[in-house]
Amino acid sequence: MSNAPQQREFFLDSIRAWLMLLGIPFHISLIYSSHTWHVNSALPSWWLTLFNDFIHAFRMQVFFVISGYFSYMLFLRYPLKRWWKVRVERVGIPMLTAIPLLTLPQFLMLQYVNGKAANWHTLTTYEKYNTLVWELISHLWFLLVMVVLTTVCLFLFKKMNRYVTRHKENSHASLSLGRLSILFLACGILYGAIRRTIFIIHAPLLSDGLFNFVVMQTLFYLPFFLLGALAFTRPKLKALFTTPSPWCAAGAALAFAAYLLNQRYGNGDAWMYETESVITMLMGLWMVNVVFSLGHKLLNFHSPRVTYFVNASLFIYLVHHPLVLFFGAFITPHIASNTLGFIAGLIFVVGIAVVLYEIHLRIPLLRFLFSGKPQNAAKATKSAG
Repeated sequence: MSNAPQQREFFLDSIRAWLMLLGIPFHISLIYSSHTWHVNSALPSWWLTLFNDFIHAFRMQVFFVISGYFSYMLFLRYPLKRWWKVRVERVGIPMLTAIPLLTLPQFLMLQYVNGKAANWHTLTTYEKYNTLVWELISHLWFLLVMVVLTTVCLFLFKKMNRYVTRHKENSHASLSLGRLSILFLACGILYGAIRRTIFIIHAPLLSDGLFNFVVMQTLFYLPFFLLGALAFTRPKLKALFTTPSPWCAAGAALAFAAYLLNQRYGNGDAWMYETESVITMLMGLWMVNVVFSLGHKLLNFHSPRVTYFVNASLFIYLVHHPLVLFFGAFITPHIASNTLGFIAGLIFVVGIAVVLYEIHLRIPLLRFLFSGKPQNAAKATKSAG
């Protein structure tokens, strides 16, 4: 392991933050889309539906590539056990904090808004458990997946590090987006085959919240997480993603068109979800090139304003979801225009989230709970900077 400092990746920091903050317009647009959600406007908006679908089709794939990149960077910096502890604390503590402080009150509010509280006693014990898993983990699912991926990569990163060490002479081996596309196509087909097999053997398992988050989501995002780690070890691979590719842009556009067609004409009992896994696996890969190349060109600089939102992005993401649902339940019905409602929702949610972020910065216990970082270490880092 090495303690040598790495050069700051400003554009990756910025992309990761903006992808997380993109969850705000994603969830607000979900209110005004044609997709059924906890709260919906009276009439759906076609352009907000399209906007929502576009974000959903690629955002988290790119996010997990960046997470894998930084996770492997820290893996090389810390001893193995300390690496696992640091990574799990930084995602696990905020997740466990958000459940009682955010998603539980959110769940209780939705029970009142949707009128389901009166039916709670009619549910079986398993139905109550499964409902709580879905609702309490809610938008925190990616933090749970990060904990699982970190644990799995205790083994995978060790194997990768040994391979990289033994084959340093091949560090500039030929890599191409075409070969990666074939590999991710195979990953999408394999994931679809696993899902279809489970559907045939025991379909209700796919509706189990904990199984969905821990197993299915982890399986889907594992290739992206490992791709990010590999990009850290292979400068040529990283350069491949930061160099604009017209083929990737065209491929992503075609994949998005296929995604929309599958959403429109697919059937959930047929191969809709398996087809979606192949499409989004490939679109995710190609959008890594699109997002990285644009980010490297436009965001690769230090800015206090950008740094502020990089530091605030996790907290804002955590608190935005109940704010969006509150807006959708109590304010959306009073705004006739979907576009005006969407803009008002952004102002409402972002404004309150930033105020809450500033308040939490002044309370050491909350700073620790929502960041997973010991405050003495944070102060030492700030002083060193």
